[in-house]
Amino acid sequence: MKYVITGSLGHISRPLAQTLLQNGHQVTIVSSNADRAAQITALGATAAIGSVEDVAFLTATFTGADVVYTMEPPTWTATNWKQYIHNIGRNFAQAITAAGVKKVVNLSSIGAHMPEGCGPVSGLYWVESELNALAGVDVKHLRPGFFYYNMLANIGMIKNMGIIGGNYGENATLVMAHTNDIAAAAAEEMSNPTFTGKSVRYIASDEVATQDIARILGAAIGRPELPWVNFTDADTIGGMVAAGLSHEVASNYAEMGSAMASGQMAADYLANKPQLSATKFSQFAQEFAAIYNAG
Repeated sequence: MKYVITGSLGHISRPLAQTLLQNGHQVTIVSSNADRAAQITALGATAAIGSVEDVAFLTATFTGADVVYTMEPPTWTATNWKQYIHNIGRNFAQAITAAGVKKVVNLSSIGAHMPEGCGPVSGLYWVESELNALAGVDVKHLRPGFFYYNMLANIGMIKNMGIIGGNYGENATLVMAHTNDIAAAAAEEMSNPTFTGKSVRYIASDEVATQDIARILGAAIGRPELPWVNFTDADTIGGMVAAGLSHEVASNYAEMGSAMASGQMAADYLANKPQLSATKFSQFAQEFAAIYNAG
């Protein structure tokens, strides 16, 4: 089968491509970075270098594909982040229609049932809406939990302040996922694309209370006293802006954290809970420690 994967060689796209290639399929990987072309070719895939903002490029790349995997790349420069995400979703929808693609696996997120109030994830609500409006196209939306790898953003805080924290609520429980587990679910859906219509699949590797996150990561890095500190939304925005993020990005992240704290972000997940995937947070803690100790 012929597959197109957006997302370049990221934490999900790379292992997804590797699995499909190992199973004997033809894979094209979309990247905006020409420097990635050699790495993509080395995997055995075809490189398609261009922008997801270019519908003509996407249409040409998607043409002939049995299944397309879509994801919106992160951006730190958008002046309206939710609208930017929505616009990329619209581009995907237009290209899918023009290319005649019939099967799509779309990376979304837990919380994508919220059209407002969930930061960048509310942008993914509108991406899902664009894809759901396509006639004659079967779409599987993958809604994983909070990426384990998001915890890497706290390394500076741990080293400089001796704490870890967020505005997710006092001793909140986070629904989390390892990107390898997400890639495995995407490969499963794409290798045997029997899904029809428009549907959602939740992916969660573990459910971990914030105090346990601090305890597990602290033990892994040799700082067993590491505390979890609950921040206000204002403190969250201020800290992110001080770290170099734009106010737009920081405000959206704080809004997402607030949705986690209120329980709204996990509401639909809790009503449709999947079996937990393989990789537990304690296993990821060893990956975290390796990166932490590498400086």
